[in-house]
Amino acid sequence: MDTAADSLDQEACYRAVLTRDARFDGRFFSCVKTTGIYCRPVCPARTPKRENMRFVVTAAAAEEAGFRACLRCRPETAPDLGAWRGTSNTVSRALSLIEAGALDEGDVETLAGRLGVGERQLRRLFRQHLGAAPVSVAQTRRVLLAKALIHETDLSMAQVALAAGFGSVRRFNETFQALYGRAPSALRRRADRPAGRGVRLTLSYRPPYDWNAMFAALTARGDRVEGQVWSRDLDRVRDGATGFVTATPGDAGRVSVCVEVDDLKALPGVLARVRRVFDLSADPEAIARDLSADPGLGPLVEARPGLRLPGAWIDDGEDAPSDRLADEALVARAERWRPWRAYGALYLGLESLLPVAGGDGAAGGSYTSRPQARRAYAA
Repeated sequence: MDTAADSLDQEACYRAVLTRDARFDGRFFSCVKTTGIYCRPVCPARTPKRENMRFVVTAAAAEEAGFRACLRCRPETAPDLGAWRGTSNTVSRALSLIEAGALDEGDVETLAGRLGVGERQLRRLFRQHLGAAPVSVAQTRRVLLAKALIHETDLSMAQVALAAGFGSVRRFNETFQALYGRAPSALRRRADRPAGRGVRLTLSYRPPYDWNAMFAALTARGDRVEGQVWSRDLDRVRDGATGFVTATPGDAGRVSVCVEVDDLKALPGVLARVRRVFDLSADPEAIARDLSADPGLGPLVEARPGLRLPGAWIDDGEDAPSDRLADEALVARAERWRPWRAYGALYLGLESLLPVAGGDGAAGGSYTSRPQARRAYAA
């Protein structure tokens, strides 16, 4: 299914919603005209009639059109995918900056300047790929992060407003009143929460995920890893606050993150960098589909599903990490791998670590060399 904002197949979306097909979770959102609510494709609520629904590629497009997030399926917990990823480096870089809080205090003109494009061009690209304006994307990010903090933490509403990037508690309250018709505190459901320091949240991703390979790569480059717990100290100059962050695999499709900072305004930026380090926005289905067209990559992708690219904590690169290629010898061959050239190179680098019969790489099985795979690669 083509999920670009300007070519979204509305009928295909409806068929996916009818079957609650989890493969499309995070790829688009369903807007219900009769209720004014937007949902994930997997929402357990009764499916409305086709004529009462429209589909958009991002939560921001839904909210800009006047729809509010469903309280049952919680769109803020959907995998952060988007089939537009890789189609526009400018949009990708802009979103990374917005996710880190670039529009919480700055404006679109300043953001465009940082990207080296005009403000009008940036707005046009956002409309084309996301179906919403940059300010709408930033507002939706604040709202969905605030909802996650309300549901998953015991932070006060004033702390939630600060941590989510709202300029004031008044603006926070007014936004939620306009979207949900109630105060933000009314959305909190009391539940037992694990005791401990810091803000504890879960971030979503789309399985499969080869955690052993990721932790091995992070350890090899010098990150602090103990078992399957990654941690990092935070610096005020670089991160906007002092403190620490930890991340560890949680339930299927979730990463458990704990952030302790002396300034909650730094939270959005820290979470954005955790997502980048663990490559949580990757779309393994699209990567496998496109790379498998290469006869040499096909068996490698099949043998090691869920490989991710360990990202840099600070990344100022102008191109998308997924499409970066350092090996000049691969340039000609890798042209057909776009926008996943970096993943193709990653699989090439691990071709001698295919799982032996009966082994399960993603679950910690053993690996051995596969000469036949290397011969196929050479072809």
